[in-house]
Amino acid sequence: IFKKIIKIPRMSFLTTLSNSCTLQSSLFCAQKPNPLSLRTSILPTQVGNKIVYQPLRRNNKVFSPNRCVGKIEASLKWEKGYKNVEVFSKEHLAVSLAYDVAQLSTKFTKERGAFTVALSGGSLIKYLRKLVDSPYAETIDWSKWHVFWVDERVVPKDNLESNYKLANDGFLSKVPIPPLNVYSIDDSLPPDGAADVYETTLRRLVTSNVIATSTNGLPKFDLMLLGMGPDGHVASLFPGHPLLNEDQKWVSFLNDSPKQPPERITFTFPVINASSNVAMVVTGAGKSTAVYTALEDDVKTVQLPVEKVSPYEGELKWYLDKGAASKLFKE
Repeated sequence: IFKKIIKIPRMSFLTTLSNSCTLQSSLFCAQKPNPLSLRTSILPTQVGNKIVYQPLRRNNKVFSPNRCVGKIEASLKWEKGYKNVEVFSKEHLAVSLAYDVAQLSTKFTKERGAFTVALSGGSLIKYLRKLVDSPYAETIDWSKWHVFWVDERVVPKDNLESNYKLANDGFLSKVPIPPLNVYSIDDSLPPDGAADVYETTLRRLVTSNVIATSTNGLPKFDLMLLGMGPDGHVASLFPGHPLLNEDQKWVSFLNDSPKQPPERITFTFPVINASSNVAMVVTGAGKSTAVYTALEDDVKTVQLPVEKVSPYEGELKWYLDKGAASKLFKE
């Protein structure tokens, strides 16, 4: 579903959207490829004049949820084409993300007998809310899910700053994932000890083939869900921090996070980039400058951490709301 970002110069054109549309994942809909056009992302997939759907099947039961239904209104001048950057309203983003995650869950459960998902904190969890509703709540094989955290604050699990609490309250407590398949950190340990134990857990699960292995021996998560901060940080990898260059450890720690709380553990970039699929979920106009810098600005002196996200063997897809994408367009 996810592909690496390709920036392709093209002639400017004006796209005006003012009608209701139903979006379907390109993997599950026949379509005539046209990666340069914004229409590829936010208009119905068509063959001739007919919209074609390939319904998801599980236990011989067919359901065909809409990936995105509703009215999208925009007047955008698309200066450059981006492959696998999609722009939605916030509600459409949640619907589309749920659809895509469900497809990946079915794919990897069938292929591997497990689906390994790494979560970030922040606002990302609320965009998974559609997964707890029909049809996904009843049709996803939750028993095969294994849930991890890309990064975590070293605080008690009932602390409001805990990424575990955020995910549990908003998502995990609402779906029947086996508790033993939810791998939270040991918050009784200091950051360095918590990071070491978490890496040991990953290595054990790689050995037992719960987590797949990349060609370079790294854990290969089926899906990594990332958010991004206004400064371009991902996970707990912040601009200018030495951990940006860590290439030996799978999980590292920091005591000096520029955001509170200061003590955290985090996956390093080698592990992030070993993933089969990376979903970059970014919303809000406050992040539009970082989005523009990462996707559009080729003349710069500083590389944002988010620009280091580049899967070796996997695929990357950006999910943006109109606020986050606003600087990519000219009205």
